[in-house]
Amino acid sequence: MSRPTVLIVDDEPDIRELLSMTLEGMDIAPDTAADLAEARQKLQLGDFHFCLTDMRLPDGDGLELVQWMQSQRPGVPVAVITAHGNVETAVRALKLGAYDFVSKPVRVKDLRKLVTTALKLREVEQRDVDSTAMRGNRQPLLGDSPPMERLRKMISKVARSQAPVHIVGDSGTGKELVARLIHDSGPRAGGPFVAVNCGAIPSELMESELFGHLKGSFTGATADHEGLIRSAEGGTVLLDEIAELPLLMQVKLLRVIQERAVRPVGGNQEIPVDVRFLSATHQDLGALVADGRFREDLYYRINVIELVVPPLRDRGDDILELAEHILDRLAAQLGVECRELSAGAKKALLAHSFPGNVRELENVLERAIALCEDGRIEAEDIQLRQPEPGQNPVRPRVSPGGENGLGDQVEELERAAIIQALEQTRYNKTQAARQLGITFRALRYRIKKLGIE
Repeated sequence: MSRPTVLIVDDEPDIRELLSMTLEGMDIAPDTAADLAEARQKLQLGDFHFCLTDMRLPDGDGLELVQWMQSQRPGVPVAVITAHGNVETAVRALKLGAYDFVSKPVRVKDLRKLVTTALKLREVEQRDVDSTAMRGNRQPLLGDSPPMERLRKMISKVARSQAPVHIVGDSGTGKELVARLIHDSGPRAGGPFVAVNCGAIPSELMESELFGHLKGSFTGATADHEGLIRSAEGGTVLLDEIAELPLLMQVKLLRVIQERAVRPVGGNQEIPVDVRFLSATHQDLGALVADGRFREDLYYRINVIELVVPPLRDRGDDILELAEHILDRLAAQLGVECRELSAGAKKALLAHSFPGNVRELENVLERAIALCEDGRIEAEDIQLRQPEPGQNPVRPRVSPGGENGLGDQVEELERAAIIQALEQTRYNKTQAARQLGITFRALRYRIKKLGIE
């Protein structure tokens, strides 16, 4: 099998030689060009797996080469070498389509990681990761509506890059699923995927949870802890609900993203990390920046590429495909046969705006399964939440405790009511169901779902 080939573009002979020697040591065939014109000529004639270009060239700059390659050689990933600390140039390169960047002076370890990850893209292409493959994923991205087709194409495109991606969408639209697909469709698929809910970590523990800590650095630190970011080494970190980060943590996270290194609590040295950062939120970060609640520099650093996940109300008949998929999964989990939607049930689903999106659809179908008889869900089994007067019908209200705070409270109340009814009827489920005003089948379903022994 022939060795992979990499083109190095730099006007300094010593740099070209140093980088070539590093690649030779990795069993990679290097080729070199001293300026833009020579680079374009070689890229047009040769079959390269990767291109690494300096920013300053005698007849132009690296950004021009990045733009040219997006139209002429889009299948070849290109990374740029930037001056140390020149974050603005790095971000511009990523926005133009660069695979990644490396800062001067180029460290051999960083170069090896960069090239090794980039060369894995050829393996991804051989797997032919397209919309069909995404449908066959363990968690498929369903739907044929135009917004979903556009989203699938964007996922395939951004998966080829190492640029930070910010995923925007209403609560319940499936932002974490999109992040997982980006990870699974890219060169880091073999590495870990770590999802961090920034709103679920107490502020006093956040630095330790994200960056790790050393033994003895604070009361209770009985052992070293590597932290969530370092646990994703070689893979991807999703910072979900990033808008919930306190301002002090935003400053520290910005440094981690820029320097690609973390400093554990109690440590005095930064530890290099090789991860790709994705972020997500249902809030308007631009408005939070304007209000002074989110740092503008962090916003532009994480929002190099923005992906919008469409709400369910904009996806047309996708809702029926989703409903059938969810019904099959729930029926298999619960051991019931309610998998069919009547014409009336389908009409009711299509007429609803679903402010809670896919999460609300799942809840509606769970209740419908508990109520349906003879394996068929009728329109009366579809209990849809109606917006209260004055409430926006297309955006759910969120409790102060987070997205799931109200749902958790309702489940606790439901669990308490069922246990009380069972105790009062000496665990006679038929009588307990009658006392609660629900069917025996519905009670059996709720007992199983809530984990009541």
